[in-house]
Amino acid sequence: MNNIANTTLKAGVLRPSYPRLNLKSRIVHLGFGAFHRAHQALFTNEVLDKSSSDWGICEINLFGGEELIRQLRQQDHLYTVSEKGATETTVKLIASVTESLHPSFEGSQAVLAKMAEPQVAIISMTITEKGYCVDPTSGRLDLNNSLIATDLANPRQPSSAIAYIVEALRMRRDLGRRAFTVMSCDNVQENGHVARAAVLDFAQAVDQELAAWIEAEVSFPCTMVDRIVPAATAETLEEISQQLGVADPCGIACEPFKQWVIEDNFVNGRPDWDIAGAEFVSNVVPFEEMKLRMLNGSHSFLAYLGYLGGYQHISDTMSNESYRQAAFDLMIKAQAPTLNMPEGTDLLAYAKQLIERFSNPSLKHQTWQIAMDGSQKIPQRFGSALRYHLNQGSDYKWLAMGIAAWMKYVGGEDENQQPIEVRDPMAEQLKAIYQAHPEQASRVKALLGLESVFGKELVNHHHLIAEISKAYQIICQTGARAAVASL
Repeated sequence: MNNIANTTLKAGVLRPSYPRLNLKSRIVHLGFGAFHRAHQALFTNEVLDKSSSDWGICEINLFGGEELIRQLRQQDHLYTVSEKGATETTVKLIASVTESLHPSFEGSQAVLAKMAEPQVAIISMTITEKGYCVDPTSGRLDLNNSLIATDLANPRQPSSAIAYIVEALRMRRDLGRRAFTVMSCDNVQENGHVARAAVLDFAQAVDQELAAWIEAEVSFPCTMVDRIVPAATAETLEEISQQLGVADPCGIACEPFKQWVIEDNFVNGRPDWDIAGAEFVSNVVPFEEMKLRMLNGSHSFLAYLGYLGGYQHISDTMSNESYRQAAFDLMIKAQAPTLNMPEGTDLLAYAKQLIERFSNPSLKHQTWQIAMDGSQKIPQRFGSALRYHLNQGSDYKWLAMGIAAWMKYVGGEDENQQPIEVRDPMAEQLKAIYQAHPEQASRVKALLGLESVFGKELVNHHHLIAEISKAYQIICQTGARAAVASL
């Protein structure tokens, strides 16, 4: 069967120049999803192309994704990234992946054995917010989470990413091997600290001596990742096959822009990702907050109001001047004032660049896709900025409109009474609130009472309740497009 490993690819495809035989699986990555393929694996590929590095990646999907791993193996762990600009596209063949595992194929012990191998220096992760099994109100591991409870009962047979990491570290300690660095690449505020808290809490519950060893020997750098990577569709894959001259079921399309800011805190070595444009810093937090509030916050705003307004893609919303202006105002007037950036950071230029990125017509980034898991995203994207404005007494109407749009969206019905497939870990709880509160006013207050989303104090803030209720009412009465125009 022809695939990208045994076919002459079309001219113009950028191929790696390094010998793959020299690569070692020095990074084990958990979560071989779209973003990782277009970001960390691509950065690593570019480092290999520009140096004599031997840092290869072993890819592991712990839950689902069996078919993707199977397809990746069939093409010798090669795949393509199509970087789609507004006017031109660059297609790159990525060869930084050396091998892959899946507990459904090889079993959990094979995964643990790989993580414990002496040359493995970094365990990196793109497992989404849910994968950390952390209680958002306390920031600690949720010991009542069903996955965690199962793993605590039998830590030698892990299922969650957190339990895999702790068990692999136990094995390394017992074998006299150096610890690895745990590097989160998820869109979670202070992701390294979140990963550290989850891992240490689990270890503490299993073995206090092990927890002390992990605390002393393992580092958990924070990272900020940025690249718009829509989920692959049949249309995307067909385009990639036309560009290559052969099908690539593992291929992914993304924007040309990419950014990676990494806290330089590694206990066992790291690749020189800065060769490929990454930035090593001592404190990632300001960059992370800038991205979470300005990019991700406006993305969520456009996703909910865009979906409700009948727009399928983010770039479609940008064709509406009201949406374009509202997203820009949200960034500059509601989010930028809440940030504390290093001297010389140009937030106005950053906002303008984001509007251009959102407008890229080549990227079919679905509003529905960005709208997923909103209950996990709203605290980081809107929560901190909201508290800042409430303390300052300043204008936060764009944030109120974004939250109101989420509240309308999770009701599961759009403006034309068509069902919305609400994908959210709290979907059942949200549905129950809707059913218990048919009146708009009590519904808004009940949703604001979700402690894991909004914390404890916001439900008692009368001005906030009034502002969100007003925005919610405008959306329900006039529709999302008119609501955005009203801003």
